[in-house]
Amino acid sequence: MNLAKACAKPLLLLLLVGAALLAAGCTATGAATPAAQAELPVPTPTATPTATATPTLSPTDTATPTSSPTATPTATPTATPSPTPTATPTPDPYAAFTVDSLAARTYGGEGELQIEQVLGVTAAFTRTLITYPSDGLTIYGFMNTPKAPGPLPVVLVLHGYVDPARYNTLTYTTRYADALARAGYLVIHPNFRNWPPSDSGPENFRVGQAVDVLHLIALVQEQGGRPGPLAKANPARIGLWGHSMGGGIALRVLTVSDDVDAAVLYGSMSGDEALNHRRILFFTNGARGLWAEGEEPPAEALQRISPINYLERIAAAVSIHHGALDEQVPLAWSEDLCRRLEDLGKAVECFVYPDQPHTFVGEGDQLFMQRVRAFFDRTLK
Repeated sequence: MNLAKACAKPLLLLLLVGAALLAAGCTATGAATPAAQAELPVPTPTATPTATATPTLSPTDTATPTSSPTATPTATPTATPSPTPTATPTPDPYAAFTVDSLAARTYGGEGELQIEQVLGVTAAFTRTLITYPSDGLTIYGFMNTPKAPGPLPVVLVLHGYVDPARYNTLTYTTRYADALARAGYLVIHPNFRNWPPSDSGPENFRVGQAVDVLHLIALVQEQGGRPGPLAKANPARIGLWGHSMGGGIALRVLTVSDDVDAAVLYGSMSGDEALNHRRILFFTNGARGLWAEGEEPPAEALQRISPINYLERIAAAVSIHHGALDEQVPLAWSEDLCRRLEDLGKAVECFVYPDQPHTFVGEGDQLFMQRVRAFFDRTLK
């Protein structure tokens, strides 16, 4: 066998690397002489391998693709959106003292007005010590019940400021309550909270005292004409009489309740709480005011608290009295209130007493009570 032929038919089963090496050997021996060829061993003949066709896919015999296992899709967790935090509204610290808030709430229903003891008996009336509930507090006072048969119109007499340490239930306003009882009015004179022996309680802007009056009005309406201490009271005819601080309290009540038919304001404090605060500081030499130094309410809060801004709500007839020599409460405050009520078309009468101080005396005081009686006779009887 020629060596070149042998080199031309490499074994197909040889590795590619071996075939490459053999091809290199063939190239080297191709130049050998015949003598050299005789020295080469003769290889054992082997069957000529037949070429094996490279397998191809027939156009019709397509392999069925084996689907690769795919992972079962898992839902991608989505974060639950957290609710956007909302700021909790800051409670309005002045809400309970506003005219709107006082008008929206209810009064009475906590108990009854009761007689604790008889304080005195006159030819015209019997005076008794009374108590009644107000926002959980026990309020004391006295009541003058005429001996005349009922039903009788009711007047609530509201005293001015007296140092609580020196206050007595039968205080300086007792003479006015007695005069009205002799004129045929059932008179109730509350001490207010914080005036002994009444319980102590909150009185911001003197709103607490107005609440005491509003509860008393509700009790007169609930108990008036029924057997008991108010059997002679006419629950449909209620008047207010207020001096100084009591006048300011009465003015607030008038803007809150339409259950009052008539009101006398005598040397009254203002319906503007900023004015009241400054005036109290003035005549107490800075010892007290309506709020502590550095704690003045915002202007808008004072607007909502001050009854001067709600005069249009007043349904009662109003009688205003003020002494020109008053050194405690400026006459200008009553004059301003009178003009405002007139401009609103309210039923109002106004009197100035040229020679009278804060609390009237002598003939001026007598004239004042004559006018008060005439006013109540027109509006309550």
